[in-house]
Amino acid sequence: MRILFSLTFVALLAGCAELGYYWHSARGHLAIMEKRVPITELLASAKLDQDLRRQLVLVREIRAFSIERLALSKSGSYTDYAQLDRPYALQNLFATPEFSTKLLSWCYPIAGCTSYRGFYQQARLEAFVDELKKENNEFHVTMVPAYSTLGWFDDPVLSSFIDWPEFRLAGLLFHELTHQRIYIDGDTRFNESLATAVQQVGTRLWLNSRQQHDELERFNRSIAYRQDIVLTIESIRNQLAEVYKLDQSDEYKREQKQRLFQSARQQYQDIASRHDYRDGFEYWFTAELNNAKLASVSTYNALVPNFISMIEAFDHDFHRFFDYVDSIGDLHRDKRIRCLEEWQSGNAVKHPACS
Repeated sequence: MRILFSLTFVALLAGCAELGYYWHSARGHLAIMEKRVPITELLASAKLDQDLRRQLVLVREIRAFSIERLALSKSGSYTDYAQLDRPYALQNLFATPEFSTKLLSWCYPIAGCTSYRGFYQQARLEAFVDELKKENNEFHVTMVPAYSTLGWFDDPVLSSFIDWPEFRLAGLLFHELTHQRIYIDGDTRFNESLATAVQQVGTRLWLNSRQQHDELERFNRSIAYRQDIVLTIESIRNQLAEVYKLDQSDEYKREQKQRLFQSARQQYQDIASRHDYRDGFEYWFTAELNNAKLASVSTYNALVPNFISMIEAFDHDFHRFFDYVDSIGDLHRDKRIRCLEEWQSGNAVKHPACS
């Protein structure tokens, strides 16, 4: 009840217009939190399913590694387990205008401003989509297996991801714990790219520490495949942005848009054939493409190489790395962007834009 009161109070401060959405979010989150059971209690039970036991033990080892090796938050997160009644925690919606590559954003009392909007209830999501359609916006919805409450609560391990392969499970925990370590209000691209970079580097270090060379090879292959896809998506988005600037009819822009989407599909097939790998994006490209869908991938990956360059510049010393990222996060947004751009080509730790 204390948590419910706190969330309701914060929602009221945001104004009546969004009260229904915040109330739905509070109830959805609390429904998950109420399902929590301490992992130590579960492991003490002789009746615990052996596959679940193995995964929960693995979570404890991953969490310890994240603290000791990656300098991530030593919070109470991922010390409890919650069994959900669905294969995801919530659904995130991304949206853009018809002729724009820039995501719409929404602001929240706790998480600040983000380029996505989360929904626990299908009916509320569908009602919001109907409103977006009235204004001719495009949208993309993803099922989210986990999310971070940024340290406001101790996030539990969820049934939506507990049975994932080891490298994916480790990567997800590293990603979400990074949000607890550093989070910049209103800069989704910064936050998600940072978490994805720590996820990738952290997973490699984890697999190396376990001498899981076959899994490491599989992981590296998936990352190389994904990097080529991200570059393709960024190229298509840049070309779309140029089309939308043209002094041409809406019909012309729509035709060029579909031409670029078809090009993206063909480029994906070339990438999949080159890597002999199709996991994760095969259906993504064959299904409908739109601005919001492309932008959702860019948000999580655009600055990943920049942050990885930083990690390498600090010799994988994550204490120093996070201290440096903290200093970048304190910069004015324009200066922060310039600093991050300098890291695209390597070591920019002493660049004027970064101080």
